Amino acid sequence: MGGMRFTVQGTSFFYQVLVSNVGSDGEVVGVKVKGSKTGWMPMGRNWGQNWHCNLNLAGQPLSFEVSTSSGRTVTSYNVAPPNWRFGQTFQGKQF
Repeated sequence: MGGMRFTVQGTSFFYQVLVSNVGSDGEVVGVKVKGSKTGWMPMGRNWGQNWHCNLNLAGQPLSFEVSTSSGRTVTSYNVAPPNWRFGQTFQGKQF
């Protein structure tokens, strides 16, 4: 089971995350990301459960806030360390 998973893809100024293992708490309807140098930034849905934003988050630990259609929101703080790389998957909290 475990927590939600966040797979990080992109380039230096296009950041995309695949949110998986959400469980049975409804559909993901919103995702926000926060680096150590930013506030909470809403992400747009690209397709499926791929969410994106145009930020440079390199060198920052990453936190995620995920909201579902059931009205619940879960925040996973510092899921990815400052030295994260594209292609890696990180585990956060679960609903």
